[in-house]
Amino acid sequence: MRLLVVRHAIAEDRDSFAKTGEGDDQRPLTGRGRERMEVGARGLATLCRAVDVLAASPYLRTMQTAGVLSEVWGGPTPVAVSALEPGGDFDQLSAWLRALGPDQRVAIVGHEPYLSGFVSRLIGARGSVLEMRKGGACLLTLAPSAGAGSGVLRWALTPKQLRRLGKAD
Repeated sequence: MRLLVVRHAIAEDRDSFAKTGEGDDQRPLTGRGRERMEVGARGLATLCRAVDVLAASPYLRTMQTAGVLSEVWGGPTPVAVSALEPGGDFDQLSAWLRALGPDQRVAIVGHEPYLSGFVSRLIGARGSVLEMRKGGACLLTLAPSAGAGSGVLRWALTPKQLRRLGKAD
């Protein structure tokens, strides 16, 4: 399996948004965050031309980020996966990935520090070995078990690097 891991783009400020009375799960991307993600997604598309499955945390900002990716790739439609929520269960997410099958190209969009913890676990590291910035991404190849130590990190790029790639075309 090829697993593309993407952190959501820049969202509204947590404290300011809390004053609206809405839950954090409804916090949207900023206009700037969406614009930057659009350029970064074009850069990402130069490295990963398409995916078979696009999943995101059900939080608004991750679904919006996945929507940008879907637009750039021309599909697939993002699906919400609760195991990608902040504080989600790594074993549940691994089981979900395993159920997809080993030949899939999968992209997941989520939150920090959950994503870096999950990636670190997949590559067999003790503790977190990378920090994913908003709009950043990494690619792994996974063995069919999709469990701890089953992955190889192929690359990790910052949002700025992805935007540079997106402006090059």
